[in-house]
Amino acid sequence: MAVVNPCLQNGWDEWSHEAEEERRREEWTEWTGEEMNEKDEGKEEQEEEDREDEGCLEGKGSREENGGKVKDKLKSEDEEREGESNREERVEDKQVDVEQEEADEQEREISVTEEEEEEQGTSMETEDGEVSDLDGQNNEGLDQVVSEDESYNSEEENTGEGAPEEHCGHDIEFNLIRVEERLQHTLSSEEFKNDEEETVLELSSTWDDQEELPVKDEEEEEEEEQEEEEEEEEEEEEGEAEDLSPEYMDCDEEDMVKIYRETDYPTDMFHTLTEFRDSALLTDLILRTETGKTFHVHSLVLSAVSSFISERMSRANTKNNFRRDNDEKNGINKWSLDFGPDVDNVGLEAIIDFAYSGYVPNLDMDTIEQIKRAAQTLRVPRLMDLCNKQESARSGGTKETEEEISALEQMMISLRSMRQLWEDRVGCDVALEGIGDSLHVHRVVLAASSDYFRGMFTLGMKESHQSHVTLPFLMSSELEALISCSYSGLLPLSWRSIFELTCTVLQLQYRPGLSLCLRFLQEEMNPEFCLDVASFAEAYEMAQLLEIAEDFVLRQFQKVACTSKFKDLPVRQLLKYLNSHSLCVPSELVVFKAVVAWIQAKPKMRLKLARILMKTVHFPLMTFREFKEVKAIDLWVNQSLEELYQAVFEEFCSNEIEPQSQYRIYLPKESLVLIGGDRICEDLGTRCISRELWFGNSLLSHTGIRKTMEWRKLGEMPEPARFSHEVAVMRGQLYVFGGKKFYGLGDTLNSVLRYDPIENIWENLADMQERRCFFSVLVLDGQIYAIGGHCDPEYIDSVERYCPTANSWSFTKPLELPLSGHVAKVVHGQIFISGGRNSDYTCLASMSRYHPDTGSTHLSNMRQPRTNHCMEALHDRLYVAGGITVDQTMTGVDLLTCEMYSPQTDTWTSFMSLSVPHVGAGSAVLEGKFYVLGGYSQEDYSDTKTVHRYDPTLAQWENMGRMPGPNNDIRASLLCLPQHFRK
Repeated sequence: MAVVNPCLQNGWDEWSHEAEEERRREEWTEWTGEEMNEKDEGKEEQEEEDREDEGCLEGKGSREENGGKVKDKLKSEDEEREGESNREERVEDKQVDVEQEEADEQEREISVTEEEEEEQGTSMETEDGEVSDLDGQNNEGLDQVVSEDESYNSEEENTGEGAPEEHCGHDIEFNLIRVEERLQHTLSSEEFKNDEEETVLELSSTWDDQEELPVKDEEEEEEEEQEEEEEEEEEEEEGEAEDLSPEYMDCDEEDMVKIYRETDYPTDMFHTLTEFRDSALLTDLILRTETGKTFHVHSLVLSAVSSFISERMSRANTKNNFRRDNDEKNGINKWSLDFGPDVDNVGLEAIIDFAYSGYVPNLDMDTIEQIKRAAQTLRVPRLMDLCNKQESARSGGTKETEEEISALEQMMISLRSMRQLWEDRVGCDVALEGIGDSLHVHRVVLAASSDYFRGMFTLGMKESHQSHVTLPFLMSSELEALISCSYSGLLPLSWRSIFELTCTVLQLQYRPGLSLCLRFLQEEMNPEFCLDVASFAEAYEMAQLLEIAEDFVLRQFQKVACTSKFKDLPVRQLLKYLNSHSLCVPSELVVFKAVVAWIQAKPKMRLKLARILMKTVHFPLMTFREFKEVKAIDLWVNQSLEELYQAVFEEFCSNEIEPQSQYRIYLPKESLVLIGGDRICEDLGTRCISRELWFGNSLLSHTGIRKTMEWRKLGEMPEPARFSHEVAVMRGQLYVFGGKKFYGLGDTLNSVLRYDPIENIWENLADMQERRCFFSVLVLDGQIYAIGGHCDPEYIDSVERYCPTANSWSFTKPLELPLSGHVAKVVHGQIFISGGRNSDYTCLASMSRYHPDTGSTHLSNMRQPRTNHCMEALHDRLYVAGGITVDQTMTGVDLLTCEMYSPQTDTWTSFMSLSVPHVGAGSAVLEGKFYVLGGYSQEDYSDTKTVHRYDPTLAQWENMGRMPGPNNDIRASLLCLPQHFRK
């Protein structure tokens, strides 16, 4: 058939070639059959549309141009009318109708057409072989494409038998593009799936009892792969739809910006600038006195304290003694100032010291006049104020304290002045251009903040001589945030930007920014982003951050497993978490549900891992109610898991439980340590006082709610043994104070011991100024306070404070009345004291707030009087439990009720009562739970040998097993012990 229309003649040969190629490809993939009949039936319906589009067809000049136009049009229609099955039919059929109208003219050229077709058929046979070879190489991938896209591509087939010539060129090109895109997607999916299968095989080989997977023939594997790929795409689409809600729910948290501050940043910045000055790095101002002595300084630093210099920096022209030198070393334009007799060496040196450190070391009565004259000449008002204070004849000790405080304040003021100069572009000597904008800045500030810029501006690189530096790898918004941080020590951070900003900080070696970013990642970590932090830390080899992130994942596993990101964990990482002894879960059902959720996220690829993952679940520890939920999971419907379910069921029902399945071991990060105390001897006739230290190495979760603690002996404290003492932990070291060494009147102690767990050594410290027992000790602002107590027969109202640096004690404001058997704790930097007995032996219900300088302030009373009780700070509240109270006959009785105090509202609320008495017990808070350990019963003076734990989230007490040794008048604390103690 000849092509009569001259507009189509030019491209017909190429179209025919591609049509034949497409026909052979379509015959191979069996795309043609269904569409041929559909195209014939729709020819007459499209006749009118053919005429309307004839002008478009006549306007085609070449195959490439016309095919591109129609392809764009088809893409647009595909987006607007997705789902209309007859769209492609109309576009293809209109070409057939055009040629039918020209049938009479084409008959005259039939012979010519037949010859052309024979020639073309010969050439196409050769080329078709090449296509077949290519198809053979990608056979596996194309099978996948055919399976995935059968419904889509069936609409793009040729119509009628032997009609490749009637297929338009633009349709062929469009179909080929779609096939290539699908092929690329399939190949990438195949690669990912192969990696998963390799992981499965590797993991399977590590388990001796893992059953071999059945071997399938190639056809079955191909069919299964096609089904898996189709279902994977459906799952991904469903997953994307399901993940929309969590993302939108978390967007507020992701966008929440918090300002982080580097407290010591002014000191660090000016210390670096001082080093630069001493090394003559980036100094741009030369100051000369009348005697000829010169000082090389940074004009920016001097401008922060001197309005005289800042005014001259802002001037563009030079006047009088203000002149520029032709020294442009490292790109710095140096200029100088010459002074007269009013500014001598002493005065100028004092101004420079003040500008770089915030204080003047040589300020005394002999130099004050020289310094004042220089300060007046250069207009340094803050230095003038210091001189005036010096003239007020302050005492030496007070002067030293005020100078230290004033120095930090002065540096902060100077830093703010430097920031203002930057905002006003005064003295800026370089422009940094990032993606989006350029920013002007001072070189010396950049170099002081970043090792990257220090090397750029001080090591002779070409940028050191340029006034404009391009940084094509940085966004201008990130760059501006870091530059602003250089002038303030403040950095706004959010989860949306933290990872990109941290990458930039690492790349630029931006010290202040790095410390703030790491603080944010650690302090703001939550279940939604902890896995991101762990991946980021691993990628950048941040061992400490990785340890913190993984520790968070393990201890908040139940919440983390509910996030969408948990389902994307690599299998090796998941197994690492599930097999860890630091995995904190309330029951085995939590572990099981996490495993099921991970498998169901991509079931076809992960079902093969089910047996391995289920080995991490301790099914014998489940209750019947919990296992009922296991049985109800839809996962077992899959036929390949029938044997696995049977094995799980048998494991649950078995009476012969393997040792590793009898309990789940959990290792807390910190260890609960018991110190001293006393107990009834084995003969039940006497009591013995202990020097022992015990620590809880691990928590063991048994079936249901049964839990115990694994206790190990840590060692013994030096003589004498003691009870009714107090303990505190500061900077990882344990302090032991006072107490009684026996039961007589003269047996109260004032000695102090310190234990270093790293070195495993004890040290004697300065004694307290008063002997104390039944008192309270706490740590506040790096110092230790000993409050009240009694030394038979006197009750004590004094409070003394220990300074570790000076190893000395000093008295502070005393209590309003003597107290014994009370408890003091710290919440938000404030000291709260509850209960106790006064000198009249009256049991008190009081709650007061104590300040070392102003004394006590009364607050709302407890609901019941109590003494020898426990109180701990938890979640900004104070939890009170145990102790004794008095009845109407003034007889001491055990107190089982518990109550909670809110400092914000100054109110008390009751919570679940204890089941047994705990009088004189030890207490501590471990991982958000309130532990009460040991004690005795006031009713019959029997020892309480159990440990109870209150969980605020469950609002209930849990029995944690028995005490390891002494349990009466014992004290407890938390310590981070070296690993060799915990092996």
